Amino acid sequence: MELIGVRIELPTNQPIVLLREADGSRYLPIWIGAVEATAIAYALEGIVPQRPLTHDLLKTVSESLGASVARVVVTELRDSVYYADLVLVRGDDEVTVSSRPSDAIALAARMGAPLFATPQVLEDAGIEIHDDDEEAEIEKFREFLDDITPEDFEVGESPS
Repeated sequence: MELIGVRIELPTNQPIVLLREADGSRYLPIWIGAVEATAIAYALEGIVPQRPLTHDLLKTVSESLGASVARVVVTELRDSVYYADLVLVRGDDEVTVSSRPSDAIALAARMGAPLFATPQVLEDAGIEIHDDDEEAEIEKFREFLDDITPEDFEVGESPS
C-alpha cells in the first residue's frame, strides 16, 4: 500500500488516512482521530514539532533499543473498526504488536516502513478509483494539503 495522505471527510469533518493499492486502483480510506491525523500529516510534510509527539517518542525509543518497524499490516475490518499489526524487528527477532492502524501508520511514516493490507480488507473496504477519477482526486487532495494547517486537526480525538 502507498500512503497518499490525510484528508477531512465531509460533511462529518472526520479525518481519514488514505492508502492506495501499490499495484492496483483500489484505495483504502481509514477514519482516524484528529491527533493521529496531525501526526501523519506532520510526518508526510517533514514537519518537526518543537517537542516530540507520541509517535516521535516511539520512534526514538525503538531506535534506541536497536529495533525498527519492518512493516504495518491492516489486518481486519470488524464492526466498522480497522485493526492492524505493527511488526518490529531487532536483529533476528521479530515481534508483532496489535495496533490501531492510525498509530501504526504514523510510526511507519516516520520510519519509512512499508504498509500492507490483507486481501480481505481490500475486498471488504477498498474503493475502486479509475485513472481519470484518480487524477482529479489527487489534485483535490493536493489543493487540500496546500491549505491545511495543524490547527485544522485540533478537535476531540475519535477512536480509529
